[in-house]
Amino acid sequence: MKLSIVIPAYNEESTIEGIILKVQAVSLPGGISREIVIVNNGSKDRTAEILNRFSGQPDTVIVHQGNQGKTAALLTGFKNATGDILLIQDADMEYDPRQYPKLLAPILEGRAEVVYGSRFLGRIEGMEPVNRWANEISNRTFSFLYGVEMTDINTCYKVFTRRVLEGMAITSRNFAFETEFTVKLLSRGYTIKEVAIDYTARTRKAGKKIKWTTALDMFWPIIKYRFFTRPNY
Repeated sequence: MKLSIVIPAYNEESTIEGIILKVQAVSLPGGISREIVIVNNGSKDRTAEILNRFSGQPDTVIVHQGNQGKTAALLTGFKNATGDILLIQDADMEYDPRQYPKLLAPILEGRAEVVYGSRFLGRIEGMEPVNRWANEISNRTFSFLYGVEMTDINTCYKVFTRRVLEGMAITSRNFAFETEFTVKLLSRGYTIKEVAIDYTARTRKAGKKIKWTTALDMFWPIIKYRFFTRPNY
């Protein structure tokens, strides 16, 4: 069995090498093999140059494309991934790859096909109060409107079997992927298993890209797919 780790990257020259090395170093359970798919989404810094150092390494796929937003980078990554299980990894250092084994366990044990790593069930360091507040509003609104208990729909760590993606049309841009993907999983009848993870937020000075307009982009699909648009699987 193979795990594909999909890493979208935009202007991550300070962290991209470090996160790839961490992904390469983590021990995977049950003899599972790994494939790393990195999508350089039109970076304007040295990200492309750094990625070229990894070009040609076994089980490493590097794709360069114009800046089309995070969702487009993820879809490119999914298209190029060949694993039985896919895992989304941000290119910064907020999410630690050493947590892969516990994220994979429910899938490998046949207890789930979709696993989310929940920051709010685990330990959070450095998250600004406004970001925590925005996340909690999204989580509570989503849980109320869709009748499920979700503690972290906006987590980076989403792990799922390849079968989950079959025939799914993702139409959002940028960070709205998080909510659209979650809504469509539930519409297809999947149960999302949440696993507690540790999370260390980086500051805006260190390169964090989330801002208040991003929060609105992530929140709107919660309302849109509940009241205005029937999910297109």
